[in-house]
Amino acid sequence: MSNSVLDVVVVGAGHAGLSASYCLKKLGMSHFVFERGKIGESWRSQRWDSFVLNTANAINRLPGDFNTGSDPGKFSAIREFLAALNDYVKKFALPVKENTEVISVEKTEGEQYFSITVSEKGIGRIYKSTQIIICSGTQNAKKIPAFAENLSPLILQLHAGEYRNAAQLRGGAVLVVGSGQSGTQIAEDLADNGRKVYLSTSFVPRVPRRYRGKDIMDWLIAAKFFDVRKEDITDIKMLHMRAPLLTGVGDGSRTISLQSLAQKGIVLLGKMENAKDKNVFFQPDAASHVQFADGFSKMVKGMIDEFIIKNQLDMPAAEEDIPDRPDVDLRCVSTVRSLDLIEQKINSIIWTTGFGAGFNYIKLPVLDHEGNPEHQDGLSGTPGLYFLGLPWLRKRKSSLIYGIKEDAEFITGKVYRHAQQMQLFPAV
Repeated sequence: MSNSVLDVVVVGAGHAGLSASYCLKKLGMSHFVFERGKIGESWRSQRWDSFVLNTANAINRLPGDFNTGSDPGKFSAIREFLAALNDYVKKFALPVKENTEVISVEKTEGEQYFSITVSEKGIGRIYKSTQIIICSGTQNAKKIPAFAENLSPLILQLHAGEYRNAAQLRGGAVLVVGSGQSGTQIAEDLADNGRKVYLSTSFVPRVPRRYRGKDIMDWLIAAKFFDVRKEDITDIKMLHMRAPLLTGVGDGSRTISLQSLAQKGIVLLGKMENAKDKNVFFQPDAASHVQFADGFSKMVKGMIDEFIIKNQLDMPAAEEDIPDRPDVDLRCVSTVRSLDLIEQKINSIIWTTGFGAGFNYIKLPVLDHEGNPEHQDGLSGTPGLYFLGLPWLRKRKSSLIYGIKEDAEFITGKVYRHAQQMQLFPAV
């Protein structure tokens, strides 16, 4: 690659960036993929030891018909998924530059090329590129409530991205704040390791792992649930809803729910609203969180039942699934509004409160006032700059590994056509 100006620069070598690279190489476009650490760095550095993907290998496919695991029915552990990403790079000889952090992306008015400043293994360098695809994801800046600063220094505080296993925590009980996929799985990991766990919950949907003889993901794919386009959503809250609770831990057939965690001895509390020294305070809404999750599961199962009837499918009746059974009496929740951490021997808090975007390196008018990308189907308002790998980029499936192939082909197709318009590639 001897050209002084690249056709494209891709920022980020996760599953999105590598998928874009494969498509660009197939189109014959010169490019580099810049990764701040190792291939799949966010997957590598922000997951706990027992982390397992919650979608089976069969649907975790990247462009080039590359399956991210040899056993289609298996749910890969993080080390297996990272090995698959590295194999993908080697198999297709993708031009990834590891340990190359992007410091800034700029383009002065009237300039034809983007200027990308990087720290490449500690050495500053500037690259020029005609176009750029941002695939650095939305999990770059840890989000922790401001009131966490009010807590006593005697309490160990970790973000979910820093948690690895129970052994790194202080002795005693643990408070996990946030009941999304990370929070519930970490809480279960701790409970399985003999820790007393308190879980501060929130409104998160859930679905059964299996229903009527098939994995829930197979049903949702068949029913075109993930093909809903962003512009077809009339309720804006749907675009910000957390991903439904799912787990692939074990044999990949087990449902995870708030009530199933309570059965393991985990104390379910409401949303944490404040903290002061050794005291933490919660809203009285844990019961409504359980009801919301149970209601979502019921809605999804009803949708599948309708799909089966409409398509005259011969499927078995719903199997018994105790963790999916609604907690009608709401006996699984605690009504406790506050905890004295020292009194309850809670010496560690894990904040599973999500991440911020972290796109400050983009020095162009493509972000909103909160620093989030502004785009239409991944195309920014700056010609030649694109986003890939964001939730709801184009469809509901955009946030899944399953959805990246379609989005990558769409975005790189736009990249190639833009290059044709600039007369950099011949029209076909």
